[in-house]
Amino acid sequence: MMSPARSLGDYLREWRQRRRLSQLEFALEADVSQRHLSFIESGRSLPSREMLMHLAERLGIPLRERNPMLLAAGFAPVFPERKLDDPALAPARRAIDMILKGHEPFPALAVDRHWTLVAANAAVAPLLAGVVDTSLTEGSINVLRLSLHPQGLAPRIANLAEWRAHLLERLRQQISATGDPVLTRLLEELSAYPAPAMHKTAPEQDFAGIAVPLELITEAGQLSFLSTTTVFGTPVDVTLSELAIESFFPANPQTAEALRAMLPDA
Repeated sequence: MMSPARSLGDYLREWRQRRRLSQLEFALEADVSQRHLSFIESGRSLPSREMLMHLAERLGIPLRERNPMLLAAGFAPVFPERKLDDPALAPARRAIDMILKGHEPFPALAVDRHWTLVAANAAVAPLLAGVVDTSLTEGSINVLRLSLHPQGLAPRIANLAEWRAHLLERLRQQISATGDPVLTRLLEELSAYPAPAMHKTAPEQDFAGIAVPLELITEAGQLSFLSTTTVFGTPVDVTLSELAIESFFPANPQTAEALRAMLPDA
């Protein structure tokens, strides 16, 4: 038996509640009357496409989820979803490759909404040497699984407890923002991984709570990184809206020197 189609009111109510907003709070945020918003959620009033896009923008609804809302309201989808190798996305792909290449000799990688590796620069591969389970670095690579799996990078992360807590919290925030069931299952999997009993080497620098460093034990010694995340500022394609570039910067001169030695031609 097929489940009944969801109404526009169902979508709006779910996302409003996900953002922990009352009808009055959201009406004030979106600069509409509470009465009008109530009528839309109850199905007594149908908004224009412009009003619906405005409400979705104010709620921060992902582009992927805006198309079903438009369909529920009787409008055609607005946001295309193309593969990254689509000719239409060639300029964006060139921009990604330029950012990754330009960041060398420091590591950087691009991931999709499920933390699946899309691309990486040449500085990433040397840091993966010694991963016990090679299946983690083959085929469709999930970056979070690779990082926290007991046969992945986890045994070589000196501050594993701290880094693990940081990644899991980022994942929780992403789930809260998107409601993605795939990410929910990934969080359950990663949370079940045991934290290996290992000596934690204190970082050489105190970042005073402003950032969580990644302390990675490598053949070149213990390397310390700070990370940043880059996203496209005004995407109108679903695929682009869900891409993120994770760039790692050396947190001390020793790490910078070691990375330059790994890629002397960069």
